[in-house]
Amino acid sequence: MGTPDFARESLDKLYNAGYEICGVVTVPDRPSGRGMKLVLSPVKEYALEKNFKIFQPEKITNNTEFKEEIKALKPDLVCVVSYGVILPKSFLKIPPLGCINVHPSMLPKYRGSAPIQWAILNGDKTTGVTIMYLNEQMDAGDIIMQKEVDIGEDETTGELWDRLSTIGAELLLESVKQIENETVKRIVQPEEFTLAPMLDKEMSKINWQEKESYQIKNLVRGLNPIMGTYSFLNGKKVKFWKVQNFSKDEFSNISQGFEHLEYDETNEGTVIMVNEKKGLYIKAKGGVIRST
Repeated sequence: MGTPDFARESLDKLYNAGYEICGVVTVPDRPSGRGMKLVLSPVKEYALEKNFKIFQPEKITNNTEFKEEIKALKPDLVCVVSYGVILPKSFLKIPPLGCINVHPSMLPKYRGSAPIQWAILNGDKTTGVTIMYLNEQMDAGDIIMQKEVDIGEDETTGELWDRLSTIGAELLLESVKQIENETVKRIVQPEEFTLAPMLDKEMSKINWQEKESYQIKNLVRGLNPIMGTYSFLNGKKVKFWKVQNFSKDEFSNISQGFEHLEYDETNEGTVIMVNEKKGLYIKAKGGVIRST
């Protein structure tokens, strides 16, 4: 059960390891783009290539017909990766070996729909992947295994997403093997946890007056490539995808010999230097943001 390319990676790993994929569940096709053409999820595209049986229910709760179809497949285990729906108890009871999930954070930190994004938005130095059993609560089931990784200083959500999708697929395969061999161990999650809620489009507008320069850099990293960040220059919208953060002293060294405005004499959000080779420099709280 899954939807984006993050989930396709896990499906591919299980298939190439020789496991029988008796069915694939993904979201219904959705209209997208200017032509509003129906778009298939990456998981469905893969399933079509491999001739897997595909299910695309609009909902699962109170969907008796869909549950009966899944029961008829007699799955031993259900693997859920970025499917985006909290499964009801009536569904979780179908596979005798349970339902397991790939979650891209070190649970119980960042339960919710956007753990990769929030790790970068908050400037975390590390994150990871957790494989866990599903229960009726969001991302609260027993942990099977975890792997922690460092986050690069300039790494974006898109780059971290790709790395964790590969790591998650490898951990999922190892977890399935442990379940198959009856060597799996379950670790109950601590009661204290943090959330990674859905992102809001309003977040993408840069607040030069209130956000520190390092926070702006993390915002740009965290929203790349999902929606990007933006500001306005002379009434025109300017998008930011990658930026660097410099201290006042670092900017002083960089700007020597080039025409620029004085840092202390300008307000946050002011372009203080433009150079074809060095880029666009904007004053922010506690530092300077460079966009190239």
